[in-house]
Amino acid sequence: MIQPLIAGVVGAAIAFASTFAIVLAGLTAMGATPAEAASGLLALCLVQGILAAVLSWRYRQPLSFAWSTPGAALLVAAHGSAATFQAAVGAFLVCGVLLLVTGLWPALGRLVGRIPSPLAGAMLAGILFPLCIAPVSAAVSLPAFALPVIVVWLVLYRLAPRWAVPAALVVAVIGMVIASSGAPFDDADGVLPALIPQVPVFDPLVIVSVALPLYIVTMASQNIPGFAILKTFGYTDVPARPVLVGAGVASLLAAPFGGHAVNLVALSAGMTAGPDAHPDRSKRWVSSLSSAAVYIVLGLFAGAAAAFIRNAPPELIATVAGLALIGAFLTGVTAAFEDAPLRVPAAITFLVVASGVVIAGIGSAFWGLGAGLLVWGWLGVKRRG
Repeated sequence: MIQPLIAGVVGAAIAFASTFAIVLAGLTAMGATPAEAASGLLALCLVQGILAAVLSWRYRQPLSFAWSTPGAALLVAAHGSAATFQAAVGAFLVCGVLLLVTGLWPALGRLVGRIPSPLAGAMLAGILFPLCIAPVSAAVSLPAFALPVIVVWLVLYRLAPRWAVPAALVVAVIGMVIASSGAPFDDADGVLPALIPQVPVFDPLVIVSVALPLYIVTMASQNIPGFAILKTFGYTDVPARPVLVGAGVASLLAAPFGGHAVNLVALSAGMTAGPDAHPDRSKRWVSSLSSAAVYIVLGLFAGAAAAFIRNAPPELIATVAGLALIGAFLTGVTAAFEDAPLRVPAAITFLVVASGVVIAGIGSAFWGLGAGLLVWGWLGVKRRG
């Protein structure tokens, strides 16, 4: 049983190192202080670890959970949509309710599934586009620090793809230490983790511009693909209702402390559910247990992670985040333009979302998907299948 245990440890460590900066950047974009962002990261680590351990033990399947990375990228893109962090927390709670209702009322999940995958992919690609071009801007504005990060990522992406982003993060940390004259954490108390409760504010505009796109992107780019990936590995009887209800409950528990959304793992499912975890499919569920334990432990370093974000040059963080999201961006682009009849609606969706336009206080993710659906309906294009 050593092999699945190691697979879970490695998978969680890589996933955490590859995306925690995106989560912290997203919460900060919503108005969170460094301490509040660290609280959100800690809450997410705790609830997703506990949920994965409970469901994997109960169903003997590798049911791993993680924060919504595309959702965090959405928060970055929606910078300024929430007047206060408490309003963002209100949106996180609404998203959690929608995830919970999806598990209890399958018709809502089917409604999300009726959104053409090219439009969902285009929305995801539009959200990620500004972040994915950040390394290019950083290479020009801060070449001494950004270029080494990019070069290390590129080299390891060829030799050991899974370690490319964590290695780039290590180089970024070294650059940050140099930039801060060897004292990156000037506030020792600031690196201690703490759960900071928030009083939610339910702002209708924030709910429309943040909660609804967060729910859609989490379902379309994480939960639904997560089920599909598990099926490709032979898990044809994944308990959909417990998974979605669990993700909704976990999101609701994390939201009051700043966590944005929890979902079934999709981007890194191959590490814990695939043959690399164990040749025997019936033993791979153990990898989710070790992965859950690692997330809980890593959550204790949320304060240090937030301190790193606070002290590092913004261009450096943007570089690491952009490199980490290239794979998800490619997934979105591929889905957006693989179906020729839907390419025009998908292109409209992508362009409107990527523009970052804000109309009546509502962000571009909502308007982009709405514009794509409107053009799709007007052209009368039928989906394949």
